[in-house]
Amino acid sequence: MLEQLLIHQPEDPISFMISHLRRNNDNVPRVVILGPPASGKTTIAMWLCKHLNSNLITKENLLEREFSLLSLEAKKHYQVYKRVPNSTLVSLVQERLNEDDCLRRGWILDGIPERREQALMIQTLGLAPKHVIVLSAPDSVLIERNVGKRIDPVTGEIYHTTFDWPPELEIQNRLIQPEGISEIDTAKKLLEYHRHIIRILPSYPKILKTISSDQPCVDVFYQALTYVQSGHRCNAPFTPKVLLCGPMGCGKKLQAALLSQKYGLVNISCGQLLKEAMAAESSLGDLIEPFFEKRMTVPDSIITRVLTERLKQQDCIQKGWVLHGFPRDLDQARLLNSMGYSPNRVFFLNVPLDSILERLTLRRTDPVTGERFHLMYKPPPTIEVQARLLQNPKDSEEYIKLQTDLFYRNSGDLEQYYDRAIIVNGDQDPYTVFEYIESGIINPLPRKVT
Repeated sequence: MLEQLLIHQPEDPISFMISHLRRNNDNVPRVVILGPPASGKTTIAMWLCKHLNSNLITKENLLEREFSLLSLEAKKHYQVYKRVPNSTLVSLVQERLNEDDCLRRGWILDGIPERREQALMIQTLGLAPKHVIVLSAPDSVLIERNVGKRIDPVTGEIYHTTFDWPPELEIQNRLIQPEGISEIDTAKKLLEYHRHIIRILPSYPKILKTISSDQPCVDVFYQALTYVQSGHRCNAPFTPKVLLCGPMGCGKKLQAALLSQKYGLVNISCGQLLKEAMAAESSLGDLIEPFFEKRMTVPDSIITRVLTERLKQQDCIQKGWVLHGFPRDLDQARLLNSMGYSPNRVFFLNVPLDSILERLTLRRTDPVTGERFHLMYKPPPTIEVQARLLQNPKDSEEYIKLQTDLFYRNSGDLEQYYDRAIIVNGDQDPYTVFEYIESGIINPLPRKVT
């Protein structure tokens, strides 16, 4: 919005902003795909358009537009001089991108801009792409590809005599060889492309991704699709509200502690909050105590009251928070949302049962010193200490299997509710797990395509 105000500098900013909000949809694709001849950019652009339900814009279809005087003039000029003036091409692009279907469904520019002057003119008009993809491959590979290129005049699909020959005889018979694809012609086009592309790329410093097209076309497409569906990091203030979900023994407490230590987030353990409320002998603590004494589950209504008291404190508002131990099921997730404390990052830590059992069933505590040991990772120093070690009843195999089964029974509903949650393999080094979580917090979430 601010970018458009600076570009257009309208006399009536309020009316301009209202019109802009009505016409623009920030969620639609606005993509530029560039690349040398035979790099496959048109194929990738067509696949992206089909997948994203967007509009493909090429110089060819701009020149062939009906009911456009500008297209008619440009076409006449192209037939004589074999090129379109920069200002004319940019005007054609502006005319097309301002039409309703491009505003509603977005657009993908294939091979435009061709020169730095065009890139700057397009930017001056406020037609800024959100993603720019540049395909690259060795010239020798591109020349080999181009010589075998064939086009279906009916569908516009591109085929190749070696790499992508259609199985249908009907299609084979109607394929035509495009003009200007000889080895010498291709080398000339590559030389011209390299001369211009190095001047275009500096116009898109933060939204540019280079993808090697010297690999299977499907791999190139999925790399391009992943990039187009990603957001760009925003410099606006961001207060993390992180939710860690996972079965017991998956490492939620450790990851929460690491996040709290590095980023200053308030570490909120639901179970610890309940214990603190009871130890404080508050009115809420009096309500919680009977359930603890009888080893019964504390009702959701009490848990949400304790959580609300903590989450509304100033440190949580200013620093952000990382919550674990709640919600455990769909009803609790909805309760958390109704309280107004929806997380903006959700992580599910997945760990197989065998690994959980190894982590928890071998834990022991020294009743004399209170020191904790693990029979595999941190064994007791002497036989005497080992002989007096005790196991917490909650570390028994039966209890762990029961709790793990309970979690996974509800995890499907939770993952559907938090449909933008990030799944992390928790069965690896804890600092590797932390790097994945950290990346998920710092970077924008991938956009879902519906």
